[in-house]
Amino acid sequence: MSRPNQGSGEVGGGETGDVLRAVLVDDHPVVRAGLRAMLGEDPGIRVVAEAADGKESVDVVARLVSEGAPPDLVLMDLQMGEGMDGVAATRMLRQQCPSLPVLILTTYDTEADILAAVDAGASGYMLKDAAPGEIHRAVHDAAEGRTALAPVVAARLMGRVRDESTSLSTREVELLELLATGQSNQQIARRLFISVATVKTHLVHIYQKLGVDNRTAAVREASSKGILRA
Repeated sequence: MSRPNQGSGEVGGGETGDVLRAVLVDDHPVVRAGLRAMLGEDPGIRVVAEAADGKESVDVVARLVSEGAPPDLVLMDLQMGEGMDGVAATRMLRQQCPSLPVLILTTYDTEADILAAVDAGASGYMLKDAAPGEIHRAVHDAAEGRTALAPVVAARLMGRVRDESTSLSTREVELLELLATGQSNQQIARRLFISVATVKTHLVHIYQKLGVDNRTAAVREASSKGILRA
C-alpha cells in the first residue's frame, strides 16, 4: 500500500471491492490526519483523497469521477477558513453528482448550521466529538442511503417538528444569521433577494417566536437557544 501524502489530494492505495471510498474534507492537516487514522480502524472504509476546502473537494471529486474511480461518500467539514465552506461545497457536489452522499462532520450543532447543511443536500450530520464507532456507522449509513444524525442533531430536528408553531423557519434562521452580523434591513433584503417589507414581516415573526422585541435581543436569545453560534 502506498503511503498517504502529507497534504491534500489523493492518498492511500488498498483493497477495493466492498470497501467504501471516502473523500475527507477539512482545512486542518492535523485534524485530517487524525480523522484518516480513525476511519482507517474500520476495514470497510478507505480514505482515497483529501481536500483542504470546499472548492478543492469539488475539484478532487470531479477528478476521481473523470478517472472512473468515483468516491462513495464525502466527509465534509463546515467552516474552512477563507476557502469555500462546507455548505456551499455540499450544494455544488450534490448538483454535479446527485447520487454522491455528503456526510457533514463538524464541531457545530446550531440549528442554523444544521438547517443550512440539510437544505444543501447533506445526507447526514455528525459531530467530531462522537465516538469512532458512531462515526464509522454514520459513514456506512450515509453511503447506503440512510440518514445519519448525531443524537443532539436528531433531537433539534425533532424539536422543530414537535414545536412547529414556535420554531423558526429556514428563511427566518437565515435572516437571523444576517441580523447577527449587523446588517441593515436593506442589506438583508439585497442578500436574500426579497423586499424590505418582507424582511420586516420576517422580523415580526422572529420576535414573536423568540419572545423578544428588538434585534439585539433576538440574536442573544437565538444564541442562548442554540439556533445561532454563540
